[in-house]
Amino acid sequence: MTSRPDPRVLLRLLTLLAPYRSRLAIAALSLLVASASVLLLGQGLRLVIDQGFLATDRAQLNQTLAAMLVVVAVLAGASALRYYLVSWIGERLAADLRRQVFDHLLELEPAYFENAAQRDRGAAEIASHLTADTSVLQTLFGSSISLALRNLVMLLGAVTLMLITQPWLSALVLIGIPATMLPILWFGRRVRRLSRDSQDRVAELGRYASETLDGIRTVQAFTHEAIDRRDYGQRVEHAFATAVVRTRQRAWLTGVAMLAVFAAVGLMLWQGGQAVLAGDMSAGELSAFVFYAVLAAGAVATLAEVAGDVQRAAGAAERLLELLDAEPGIRRPTQPTHLPSPLRGEIRLEGVAFTYPGREAPALDSLDLWIRPGERIALVGPSGAGKSTLLGLLLRFYDPDRGRLTLDGIDLRELDPKALRATMGLVAQEPILFTGTVADNLRYGKPNAGLDELREAARDANALAFVEALPLGFDTELGPGGVQLSGGQRQRLAIARALLKNPSVLLLDEATSALDAESERLVQQALDRLMAGRTSLVIAHRLATVTSADRLLVFDEGHLVASGRHAELLEQNPLYRHLAELQFGRHRMEA
Repeated sequence: MTSRPDPRVLLRLLTLLAPYRSRLAIAALSLLVASASVLLLGQGLRLVIDQGFLATDRAQLNQTLAAMLVVVAVLAGASALRYYLVSWIGERLAADLRRQVFDHLLELEPAYFENAAQRDRGAAEIASHLTADTSVLQTLFGSSISLALRNLVMLLGAVTLMLITQPWLSALVLIGIPATMLPILWFGRRVRRLSRDSQDRVAELGRYASETLDGIRTVQAFTHEAIDRRDYGQRVEHAFATAVVRTRQRAWLTGVAMLAVFAAVGLMLWQGGQAVLAGDMSAGELSAFVFYAVLAAGAVATLAEVAGDVQRAAGAAERLLELLDAEPGIRRPTQPTHLPSPLRGEIRLEGVAFTYPGREAPALDSLDLWIRPGERIALVGPSGAGKSTLLGLLLRFYDPDRGRLTLDGIDLRELDPKALRATMGLVAQEPILFTGTVADNLRYGKPNAGLDELREAARDANALAFVEALPLGFDTELGPGGVQLSGGQRQRLAIARALLKNPSVLLLDEATSALDAESERLVQQALDRLMAGRTSLVIAHRLATVTSADRLLVFDEGHLVASGRHAELLEQNPLYRHLAELQFGRHRMEA
């Protein structure tokens, strides 16, 4: 069961407003001037009626109307200034909060997002908080709070002037306003609940449509269109039905609100009219009193509505503050050790053990390993044997539960993670390309690289020919994930990106899997150039790509079970021999 959002969490966000205190002060002053101007209009209304119309004094009427026009002008100017300032503050708060949360998320290790996904709060949902939740807070600080303060001032001012104008009638109003507001609040809560339900239904429509369209190839390959039309249609109808119920309640709310307000005004006019006829109050005083009573009722209604907005924003603030409060598991040491330059690339693992959170079986267990500078190492073994975990530990995405890893004799935990990762180049099985141009993606390896450097890296990665064949060459937009490129082309761009970075240690995670023969040949040639003179660790399920490695390490269930050259392992290790037979075939190996 989820806990009720605590509005006090919003107070933590007020620290973000500290740099803009001068704008806040001007906005507060504008709010007070605007509220005072509205309240003055009530007195102007009294003077217009009593000293203008009823007294048939044309000069007094003209003076009062002119004064009211000045008050209206002040009101308009103060309201415009208040609206601009509070909207600016709301947008500024949202922008600052988005930057703070995003900057903090970039410091969190991949394990945080993996654990979040297990809690049904994956990276996509976390990213939505940067937009949806910050927009809720932007509305609160840029509009709702300003309205609440304005209406609170109006309520206090209107009640004070009502008591001054007619105390006994004020008592009737102060009792009547809450009674009038009760049905409005009851319907309002139902409308808000139904609005949330309607938003959830619409969100489900978006999720279903996005998932279906993202998988359009699978949908059409399995001729699933008719079922998806039916299921989407059912969701549309559910959303429509919920919206109709919400609209019906909203209509009742509008009707009840109008009836209650006008009934209360009618009762006040009847009571006040009796007092005017009896000579206990003037017509102008009655008009001013009704004016203030309407202001007070409207202020109470607005405050009730804003209270719901505060609850909603408190929930959004809790989610964002939870992200900001997340502590990174991988920390930079207070005084990090500096890596030697040039880096030799010697890697040692001493008794390393690691178990993923939430799992019982270790991914790596009691691993001892020495990788010499410039050595080309292949990691082989069945899926889940611990190969990718080893790369994650070297990149310090995780820290071992026991043991230590060293680079050129320095424990990785003594290094700044950014300095460590700057020495390493990663080419993944599914390379990630980002929205932007070819050049933008290559410059991930070296942000200030010039065109000549880009061309050289692309040439060494066997990518220059297809890049120059693109409509705008290196300036061609790739779109999300580089969807317009083939798997081999994306892989070669990833290799060019790693070449541009010029790493001392190279990590290749099945970089040639799922490629056709020609693409594999081109990618392998590029990898050979990339690995030259560098310490390289290559994960490969296709043994044909790594038989020439200096050493092959065979992993099984988190243990290093064998080490040696291809021919040695065929003779000495049953697991490696089994893997080779599956890929090469027994007769071919014997030949």
